[in-house]
Amino acid sequence: MFTSPFTSISSRSEKKLTFSLLYVFIISVITLRYFNIYLDSAAAPYGILSFELAGSLDQSIEIMNSWTPLSKIFAGLSLGFDFLFLLVYTLFISLLIHKLNVRLWVGKSFYRIGEMLIWSMFLTAAFDTIENVSLIKLLIGNHQQFWVSIAHTFATIKFILIAIALVYLILNSVLLLLKKR
Repeated sequence: MFTSPFTSISSRSEKKLTFSLLYVFIISVITLRYFNIYLDSAAAPYGILSFELAGSLDQSIEIMNSWTPLSKIFAGLSLGFDFLFLLVYTLFISLLIHKLNVRLWVGKSFYRIGEMLIWSMFLTAAFDTIENVSLIKLLIGNHQQFWVSIAHTFATIKFILIAIALVYLILNSVLLLLKKR
């Protein structure tokens, strides 16, 4: 049914991939934080995150109106760059789940949970893509509640799935450390 897409890669390749993704992840987060500096405003205290989670057309328009022309360019850059970032964080989180899953749960029924979480990260990437397209539609002037609702719904689901994966990673990392003692 669900098997990890990382099962067939060698240990050496897995290590290289992990560190490569870590470096690209760090650079991407720094880049997105830089873009976000231009997006913080009274209407958008969390920058692009405020825009992603705006629940109404009025709130989205208020956020966009609070941005200067330069801010709107950075919002577009942020949304465009997020198409790369969604691939990076999806692969990175999935790979970390895979690594923990193999070390802790091979041969146990809980192993399936990890595999499902790995695939849920790829679903998260699809949700992030839909959210980005909706936000771009709003940013370029297609001001409809439909796009706000799509962006809000898919952003919310995306963040819930990421939160579940991060909780899995944290709990299993602690378990692995306790197991090594």
